[in-house]
Amino acid sequence: MKINKDFTIQKVGSSFVAVPVGETSKNFHGMVRLNETGAFLWKKLTEADQTEDSLVAALLEEYDVSEELARKDVQTLVHALQEGKIL
Repeated sequence: MKINKDFTIQKVGSSFVAVPVGETSKNFHGMVRLNETGAFLWKKLTEADQTEDSLVAALLEEYDVSEELARKDVQTLVHALQEGKIL
């Protein structure tokens, strides 16, 4: 999985916002608001092709969180990004 290259992310206050650019902005009219963890995973998804397992491993390495919670967070984000055709 990898983020569509036609999205950019910016920090706004304590949140992060991803917005479409280029051709994608013609079809995707909105933005995606992310917390710090979501932005961390977003960055991983822009750097290289990822699997759910690799994202879970990255969360476990970066944050003090259980594997169960990390997996749930990854699955929730991946599902939302797939629904929005961002992945």
